[in-house]
Amino acid sequence: MELLKWIQLLFGDYGYIVLFFGLVLEFIALPFPGETTMAYAGYLSYAGKLHFGWLLLLAFLGTTIGITITYVIGLKAGLPFIQRYGKWVLLSEHKLERAQKWFNKYGQSLVFLGYFIPGVRHFTGYFAGMIALPFRKFALYAYSGALLWVVLFLSIGKVFGPQWNMAFHAVEKYSIWIVGTILVVLISLVLYRYRHSLAKLLRKLKAKPVSKPR
Repeated sequence: MELLKWIQLLFGDYGYIVLFFGLVLEFIALPFPGETTMAYAGYLSYAGKLHFGWLLLLAFLGTTIGITITYVIGLKAGLPFIQRYGKWVLLSEHKLERAQKWFNKYGQSLVFLGYFIPGVRHFTGYFAGMIALPFRKFALYAYSGALLWVVLFLSIGKVFGPQWNMAFHAVEKYSIWIVGTILVVLISLVLYRYRHSLAKLLRKLKAKPVSKPR
C-alpha cells in the first residue's frame, strides 16, 4: 500500500513523465516498480485523467530506450565492467549468475520472454550485448517483447478499472503463461489465415526436383 501511495504521489506531481523515466531507470536495474506503475497508469486512463495512447507511447519508448542502453553497455564494456560496477545499480553477482542460467536455457528468445520473468528483464539487455547479439536480432526480440509487455500491463488498469490491483496480482503471477497462450493463439490465427498459401508453398517444395550431384 505504501508503494501504491508513492506511485500516486509521483503521478500527481509529474504526470506522464513518471512512466517514461521510471521505465528507463528500471531497465538500467535501478529500483522502480514498472509493472505496478503501468497498471496504475492504465487505471488513470480508465478514470479519464490520462490518455491511453500517450501512456502506451511513453511506456514503449521508456522500455526500449532503457533496454537499449543496457545492450550498449554490455556490448561495449563487457562482463568485467558489469561485475565491477554493477553493484551500484543493484546488479549483484547472484543476480548475474541467475540471469546467465536463464540465458543458457532459453538463448536469444529470453530477450523477448525476459520481460515476463521477475528479476530477469533487468539483465537481458546486458547479456544480449555481452554475447554480441546482432542489433537487428536484439531489436526484433526486445522491441516486440516491450510492446506486448506494456500493452498487457497498461491494459490491466484500462480494462479492470477500480479492480485493477486484484487483476494486476493475478496477471503478474501468471504472466509468462498468459504470454505463452497469447503467442500460441496468434500463431494459430496466422497459420489459419494463410493456410492455403502455406499449403501451396509446401506442394511446390515437394514437387521441386532434387538436383543430382555430378
